[in-house]
Amino acid sequence: MGMEMRQELRLSQQLVMTPQLQQAIKLLQLSRMELVDMVHEEMLENPILEDDFEVAAEQGKERELLGGDDQLAMQMERAGNTELPPLEQTPVENANQVEVKADGTAVNEIDWENYLDNYSSASPMPSYRGDSEDLPSLEATLTKPPSLHDHLAWQLKLSDLEDREKELGLIIIGNIDADGYFKEPTVSELAADEGVSEELVEKVLEKIQTFDPVGIGARNLAECMLIQAIAVGQDDDLVVKMIKSHLNNLVKKNYAAIVRDFKKPPPAPQVDLEEIYEAAKVIMEFDPRPGRQYASDDAHYITPDVYIHKVGDKFFVVPNDDGLPKLKIANFYKSAMGSGEKSKEYVQDKMRSAQWLIRSIQQRQRTIIKVAESILKFQREFFDKGIAHLKPLILRDIAEDIGMHESTVSRVTTNKYVHTPQGIYELKFFFNSGISSSSGDDLASQAVKSKIKELVDAEDAKRPHSDQKIVELLKKGGINIARRTVAKYREQMGILSSSQRKQVF
Repeated sequence: MGMEMRQELRLSQQLVMTPQLQQAIKLLQLSRMELVDMVHEEMLENPILEDDFEVAAEQGKERELLGGDDQLAMQMERAGNTELPPLEQTPVENANQVEVKADGTAVNEIDWENYLDNYSSASPMPSYRGDSEDLPSLEATLTKPPSLHDHLAWQLKLSDLEDREKELGLIIIGNIDADGYFKEPTVSELAADEGVSEELVEKVLEKIQTFDPVGIGARNLAECMLIQAIAVGQDDDLVVKMIKSHLNNLVKKNYAAIVRDFKKPPPAPQVDLEEIYEAAKVIMEFDPRPGRQYASDDAHYITPDVYIHKVGDKFFVVPNDDGLPKLKIANFYKSAMGSGEKSKEYVQDKMRSAQWLIRSIQQRQRTIIKVAESILKFQREFFDKGIAHLKPLILRDIAEDIGMHESTVSRVTTNKYVHTPQGIYELKFFFNSGISSSSGDDLASQAVKSKIKELVDAEDAKRPHSDQKIVELLKKGGINIARRTVAKYREQMGILSSSQRKQVF
């Protein structure tokens, strides 16, 4: 079979992701803060873009400055004097002017040496010291609270350890997690890496375990509890044995199993249930996560992208444009179009980029509004009555309603928030799977979780509902759900099991 090379034409269609389309898709999935940062970066790279709000503010300041003479003229006119004083007649106080004669000598020249001598010998100006009650405390002037690592390192510096031991201490402190535990590496691994004996690492670790907060540097929960028991002087034999051997029973509040383990034939001391209760009360006061008091729980503020207002019986979807730059094309560069061929080409390229960015942001806002209006249509009862009336909803329902692809709806609802009469929610919140009910209408999974939380909050603390009991109570309310589904939803909401929620004393 012979082989030959030849040219031929073929027509075909294919979808090409242009840079402009890629930018539009990227803008669609950005959160509000990410969009603001991206626009600011684009404004730094593209001189064609400018913020209309900033320009208006600068023009307003100029008008205020230019309007000062007009205000002065109006005041003088009211006073009966319509003439403005000439600028030359305005006195200037403390103006150190140097007058030069015809021969070049200066008149009224400042004697700098005498001035500096008098300045250095003069008494210092008294500093203002207000009332100490009005001044903020030293802790209030800190930019950030001390971290757990900083707090432990400060105590290590004040300790009586040697320099090499302090170096090991810093390594140990650096491996303590946010809960206050030293889990990795092990003592043997750390000793091998640093070329020291395990006894030296144990010595330094025991020293760190005496630091504040109490229980820090433990390798497991039992050791953490024992450190705290020793620190408060509650390390009797019963408490120590319960910590070492019965932590699981303490978690489950299975005190009967602990009593059975302590029952021994005479002459061994007998332990009754009341003594177990008293020891359990002591252990329950210990902190299983001693490092959490130094955890940074800074508040994270959310700015909604959309507002849904209720006026009378109607709802209105309003975009939130506060904080977003009002982009426009700078007029200065419009006039530079005809100054030269190269400058014209540069300005045209930057102008096309600026126009596409402005259109993409506007399209992004319109798409978010469309999705929010569609969610409002499907979840009208939620906005009227609350989370118990949330309905099942999937991305396909919204996509078919607004005539867009599911992937577009997914990008729009990611990291976007809406302010509603029921609170602030992420747009993803409104998409839930359905749970069947006896009435024939499906309920959203979030509504079922809300029902479970209401039942748990209203239960008797000494006789909490089991998962099966919750299933029966939900069935009475017309919700058919399996026990394992209740357990899954309970764990997702961070609700403990019935044995762990039970209060014995």
